[in-house]
Amino acid sequence: MSNRTKYDELPLVLNAKDVADILGISLTAAYRLFDRDDFPTIRTGMRRKLVSREAFFDWLNRQHR
Repeated sequence: MSNRTKYDELPLVLNAKDVADILGISLTAAYRLFDRDDFPTIRTGMRRKLVSREAFFDWLNRQHR
């Protein structure tokens, strides 16, 4: 997770680069996550996709059950 090590140090809203850094995946793979039906994407405008920090970690925890 790049330079950020604590949950509360992350921005409240994450972009694809943040998600890629947190998961240790490529930016392309992060963009694919944002296109999944079960991923809690927030769409702003035509192309910008974000995810709230809380929704992202909730989603991530559900993936490991």
